[in-house]
Amino acid sequence: MSNTNTIKKLTLVSLVLMIFTSVYGFNNIPRSFYKMGYAAIPWFIFAAITFFVPFALMVAEFGAAFKKEKGGIYSWMEKSIGPKFAFIGTFMWYFSYITWMVNVASGMWVPVSNAIFGEDTTQNWTFLSLKGPQVLGVLGIVWILIVTYTSTKGLDKIKKVTSIGGTAVLLLNVFLWVGAIAVLIGNHGHLAQPITSLESFMQTPNPIYAGDIIASLAFVVYALFAFGGLEAVGGLVDVTEKPEKTFPKGILLSAGIISVGYALGILLIGIFTNWADVMGIENVNLGNASYIVMANLGYSLGDAFGASHATSTTLGLWVARYIGLSMFLALSGAFFTLMFSPLKQMIEGTPKNLWPGKIGETKNGMPVNAMWIQAAIVCVMIALIAFGGSTMATFFNILVSMTNVAMTIPYIFIALAFPYFKKKVEIEKPFSVYKTRLSVNIWTWIVVLTVGLANFFSIIQPAIEGDIQTTIWSVAGPVIFSIAAWFMYSRYEKIQNIDGRKQKKIS
Repeated sequence: MSNTNTIKKLTLVSLVLMIFTSVYGFNNIPRSFYKMGYAAIPWFIFAAITFFVPFALMVAEFGAAFKKEKGGIYSWMEKSIGPKFAFIGTFMWYFSYITWMVNVASGMWVPVSNAIFGEDTTQNWTFLSLKGPQVLGVLGIVWILIVTYTSTKGLDKIKKVTSIGGTAVLLLNVFLWVGAIAVLIGNHGHLAQPITSLESFMQTPNPIYAGDIIASLAFVVYALFAFGGLEAVGGLVDVTEKPEKTFPKGILLSAGIISVGYALGILLIGIFTNWADVMGIENVNLGNASYIVMANLGYSLGDAFGASHATSTTLGLWVARYIGLSMFLALSGAFFTLMFSPLKQMIEGTPKNLWPGKIGETKNGMPVNAMWIQAAIVCVMIALIAFGGSTMATFFNILVSMTNVAMTIPYIFIALAFPYFKKKVEIEKPFSVYKTRLSVNIWTWIVVLTVGLANFFSIIQPAIEGDIQTTIWSVAGPVIFSIAAWFMYSRYEKIQNIDGRKQKKIS
């Protein structure tokens, strides 16, 4: 049995911190600048208007209506459409967090390297006969085991880590904003990445994306992924103080802060970062782009105010160390939240007979047995990718692409359930934004088409460029897990039919 009643309720501040930590990824800002420069900003605005804000309001309505349900998105879809649709959608959504864990568990050693050495040295790390990605893979497996063990001890332990992580992200953004404005003042208004006209926001300096409409459309998935994770905290409605008011308010407040933060953050990076000089050089990849950008902020601060080259370089190294430590704390906070929340929603919301043996049992409010099985799956996936013979850049590209696609496809399931939810008058809806049937249908299809088309272009774009491996990994995970979900639920239906016939015979 869950010990939810003995757990302290989440206030608005702690809920916003959990949402902010789970959704807002500081890495998304420099990574987006690395991919698109200023041209990323219109896509983020597009993603916010066509996905994040309308989807956040849907989640708020779902969360407020089903505040007593512990199954999160499974309960939302099950009561709106049906159990089979709900289980397949939830299982695919859950898989997205498996890929997220694989990505972050391997990639979070880049900030550790920056915290210690002031730069990314992971490409040169060795241990026994292991090199680069293999070393990161082994460290990722160790991290998974440590976080799983700690998370099984209960929500109170996790709240301490997520609060530290949320604070670290806030301070990181304050540093970016204050530092960039200081550089702008020191350079008398001169931008490192010039803005000559509106074309600066339409044309990317990255030659990979320049003039390639499919690659640009594929970037929308990165923008969607940057807004991902909101639905994971939907399962925390039952442990939120005054959920009818606090939960929707927390979601809307977080949505506004995150949307504005991303767009302005990308603009600020251009103040001190020239794309060709900093991002367009060898050994820059999605794994270390953030730290190279922020180390450059430290160097630019010194340079803007007349410091020597040596002093500016030293300042850049110490900024990289600070960024590395902050990012490690932020990623740790997100990790501890997402290690249990998706599983908690899925297991507590679905029928017990779906989970064989003791998988569905909870202890300290946590699905402990399932968490250890989850850890085993993540560790195997990390090992398969890390020891697959890829170079470091390819390694990170595969992880990021796989995570982006897996995490955004399930949003289609949740959005499709929304019109059915609105039609059911028997469901009490204490919080309602979409008042008419027309507005419900329009915004549902806007969200579905945005996510669907973005994923389509994201999946085919690597294959068009000859990178079949990334396309295969992006598709394989969601397909395998959706098939697994179908078979699991079909097995459950057979068990229910057999039990039903037995009951009829007895009666």
